[in-house]
Amino acid sequence: MFIKNCWYVAGWSSEVSSSSPLSRTLLSTPVVFWRDSSNNVVAFEDMCCHRGAPLSKGRIEEDSLRCMYHGLLFDKNGTCIEIPGQDRIPPKTKVRKFPIVEKHKWIWIWMGDEEKADPEKIPATPWLDHPDWRSREGYTHYDTNYLLITDNLLDLAHIPYVHADTLGGDEAYAACTPEITRLENGVRITRWGEGIKPAPFLKGVKDFSGLVDRWNIYDFTLPAIFLMDSGMQPTGHGAKEGNRYAAAEFRSTQALTPETEESTHYFFAQPHNFAIDRPDVTDAIHQSVIKAFEEDRDMIQAQNDFLKMNTDFEMISIGADSALSYFRWLVSKTIKEEQEEKPTVQTHEA
Repeated sequence: MFIKNCWYVAGWSSEVSSSSPLSRTLLSTPVVFWRDSSNNVVAFEDMCCHRGAPLSKGRIEEDSLRCMYHGLLFDKNGTCIEIPGQDRIPPKTKVRKFPIVEKHKWIWIWMGDEEKADPEKIPATPWLDHPDWRSREGYTHYDTNYLLITDNLLDLAHIPYVHADTLGGDEAYAACTPEITRLENGVRITRWGEGIKPAPFLKGVKDFSGLVDRWNIYDFTLPAIFLMDSGMQPTGHGAKEGNRYAAAEFRSTQALTPETEESTHYFFAQPHNFAIDRPDVTDAIHQSVIKAFEEDRDMIQAQNDFLKMNTDFEMISIGADSALSYFRWLVSKTIKEEQEEKPTVQTHEA
């Protein structure tokens, strides 16, 4: 089960064109994306209302999308405007259209009650296209439920172990006690490590010859959006007080969107605000993040396989689990509230 009344990241702006439709399954629902003549992204349920054929196999015709099974033509509102060989168009000949907002290189989709789709609730991610920051667009796919990945992101104590040669660095960082603040729609985690070794991935990117002060300050909010202020600088220069004169700063921007109950889309970028005129630095940072995420995926996929084989296994909580436990509770609570609430509008017509 999924939270429906939330904005999810559906993809990168660069993935959707006006030349051919893009098919993507989100929340166990097939969705087709395309651009109209004004370059706006349109999203329909990827099923023609006639015989259920995928509209993603269709053809874009300016402001309309034609099903290439029997030729029905749908305007950008999802209304059928042409049936070949037939003058009368039945009133119910429509496909569901989803609210879309394109912002800072991400395409956001609302798959719940359309009347509640408030664009003001979309988290701010300005670093993705701000001229003072640089990053590369990232995507990976998991064959696991998204909540196993949220567990991983809500406990960065795993970094020195899973990512010993990439994001890790000093095991002393795992012993640093995070400050956890519960938010109405998620959790904020603040972790500082002072006088520790720099992360390995910065070698050749930013020169730190000695020990550093390192921070990870991030909000993880519903449905599964991770926005982090992180970085490090030579120890003893007031980073904790806000003095970041020689820091390597990042704004990790990540979004998990369930594909199905057993698979997940993972969109990410690692914007940095130093050496922004050096594409090689941006590439090196991006590749280090990809390698680290592959390390995460290997561990989480293995965990998932073992959990499937041991269905009676009961996890034991430790102190580091408080944030992820709260977030799972918040997800369950939100889903229950949505199920108990009567929809204010019917959003689908067959």
